Amino acid sequence: MDKLFIFDTTLRDGEQVPGCQLNTREKIEVAKLLEKLGVDIIEAGFPVSSPGDFNSVIEISKAVTEPTICALTRAVKRDIDVAADALRYARRKRIHTGIGVSPQHIYDKLRSTPEKVIADATDAVTYAKRYVEDVEFYAEDAGRADPVYLARIVEAVIGAGATVVNIPDTTGYCLPSEYGDMIKYLRENVSNIDRAIISTHCHNDLGMATANTVSAVLNGARQAEVTINGVGERAGNTALEEVVMTLRCHRELGIDTSINTRLITKASHLVSSLMNMPVQPNKAIVGRNAFAHSSGIHQDGVLKQRETYEIIDPKDVGINASLIALTARSGRAALGHRLELLGHKLRRSELDDIYKKFLDLADKKKEVHDYDLLYLVGDTVRLKNQSISLKFMQVTTGTLVPTATIVLKFGDHERMATSTGNGPVDAAVSAIKSLINEKVTLTEFLMQAMTRGCNDVGRVHVQVMCGNRVAHGFAAHTDTTRASVEAFLDALRILKVTEKREE
Repeated sequence: MDKLFIFDTTLRDGEQVPGCQLNTREKIEVAKLLEKLGVDIIEAGFPVSSPGDFNSVIEISKAVTEPTICALTRAVKRDIDVAADALRYARRKRIHTGIGVSPQHIYDKLRSTPEKVIADATDAVTYAKRYVEDVEFYAEDAGRADPVYLARIVEAVIGAGATVVNIPDTTGYCLPSEYGDMIKYLRENVSNIDRAIISTHCHNDLGMATANTVSAVLNGARQAEVTINGVGERAGNTALEEVVMTLRCHRELGIDTSINTRLITKASHLVSSLMNMPVQPNKAIVGRNAFAHSSGIHQDGVLKQRETYEIIDPKDVGINASLIALTARSGRAALGHRLELLGHKLRRSELDDIYKKFLDLADKKKEVHDYDLLYLVGDTVRLKNQSISLKFMQVTTGTLVPTATIVLKFGDHERMATSTGNGPVDAAVSAIKSLINEKVTLTEFLMQAMTRGCNDVGRVHVQVMCGNRVAHGFAAHTDTTRASVEAFLDALRILKVTEKREE
């Protein structure tokens, strides 16, 4: 396998996101995890920009030993002096210096000329070589530069001692084919290109950062500058996890990294937490839906053979298992699988009964959770061979007197009753009482929210007296009136009440 070096700039370019700055302690925490992750180079900061950045580079240099520690500078001698000072404790050190090379940068930003920019670039590299052997040069906004001019400046800085040449698509402008062709052009037209590693640094303004990076790698780049979760200025940088797993999935390319992929999810969560920057649910590799399946067809396929719909084993990126999300689109296979994990292995007929109730519940909720399933199983078990069950219920409230129409099933036939009450539950209970022989009293009524949210399940507990006997009934449902009625019927079944004969 050919080696692709991973240059992580989460602590420099990634940290430039407004409101996502990290303090030194937090940066050290991220740097230590990046070391365990196996990144080759950590860009620890821009030392001249602030005392905090300067101190962070010093402390990170002390805290980690395996990765090369890199410090960013402009093509300015004072920047380079400060960076070299900040790197004094680093076991492996690199200075990353550079200058803009596109017409927009040369003329509008720098107010300079192409020849002066080449001179400034080579002077900066030569000056940095006084401090460190490993010098990386960035040709800022190379994505919009003239390829012939870009080749000239790359050849000049390699001649001055640059060990890595960074070809950034600073504005995220390039198409993958254009960016790949640019790397290919440099390889074919820079006479000393074999003396340096070509690096990518892509931004995601058009959503093509990863595609551009991979295209460059296929055309000879052997360092990728990335961030965890793709954090970075504007639309962000190339995401480390996407590049690494693309190469891991396409082993036929013969290119791989040294990343311990099982720590990817942990790194994602740490950066998201410390930067207070949530990861979008559908984010590739690390989004919470990256290994989630809600379609019944997909769920059935994954349960039979994971590779049917997954090209990555979740365990390979630090996730225990795929998520079978139970929704109204889920099939019996997914429901049966989840119930089995919860300890309920059901016969086909039992599963069919629960599945009908599951669909009814799933239509009311965005997602059905484990506690909902346990309620469904318990409800189905109670309904087996029961003497009395609810067949139909309709309740009207509002400005009218609350009225309930109830249809109960007694064995193989049904009975209906309508009654009014002080509220919907009282009206429904009164209707049920009119259909049974025994005189019963509802002595205790307790309702609890099992979860939060207007569409989640409410649990009802009732105590019912019949003579000197007491029974407790339980039920849960998204419709609290329905839950109340089911709980009342649950208690009546325990009391073994009988049907009132029609007169």
